[in-house]
Amino acid sequence: MLVHTCFDLLAWLSAALMGWFVARRGWLGAKPRTPVSDPGYFIALGLGAIAGAILFGSANMGLGGRWTLGHWTLGHSIAGAIAGGVVAVEVFKAFAGIKGSTGAQFVAPLAIGIAVGRLGCFFSGLPDYTYGTPTSLPWGVDFGDGIARHPVQIYESAAMLLFLLVYLRTIARGSAFVRANGFYLFTGCYAFQRFVWEFFKPYKTIAGPFNLFHFVCIVLIAYSLSMLRRNNELRHAD
Repeated sequence: MLVHTCFDLLAWLSAALMGWFVARRGWLGAKPRTPVSDPGYFIALGLGAIAGAILFGSANMGLGGRWTLGHWTLGHSIAGAIAGGVVAVEVFKAFAGIKGSTGAQFVAPLAIGIAVGRLGCFFSGLPDYTYGTPTSLPWGVDFGDGIARHPVQIYESAAMLLFLLVYLRTIARGSAFVRANGFYLFTGCYAFQRFVWEFFKPYKTIAGPFNLFHFVCIVLIAYSLSMLRRNNELRHAD
């Protein structure tokens, strides 16, 4: 628990420093589109993210299965937090009449925060309940129970670091498309890689080979694609 808490704090610090660094460089343009003057935006974002994290994390734990506690317990989930935050912000934007992406400032901080936070999951071992399925691959990790498992936490951390490097390089070069659609690209990339890693987790499935988070990721990918398409149509309409 102490290890995870330390990495959580490090993740928040890394996210804050990354946000400052990107803003300092001016890579998102002079006027990022996040409505920072409206506290309602951030209230909606915060409440939605918290609700989504607890709802989906706890639902997954409550499904039982080979690795969970076998009974309902309070849990949390990054995928659920992103999904909940997206829903809450989009509802807020609809009522406020805000069009277009407003999440550009969150992309790099989220990517580095997830990458660092997943390291905390990895070093927390079995008690964190985020380890992978057994594997005979040479990089399998024994978390203390004598079974070599997929280090899915490292998979996700590496995937988000790769995304971050590509994203930073692209916005540094002044890509208008990535600046305008960064959050949607992040959401889609995060959901896709998470969808893949879910096949290497011993979560209880609810339909065929798919667990709860597979469906969360499918919804997030659909959201990403639909918003990218909408932004493209708005750009051509202008």
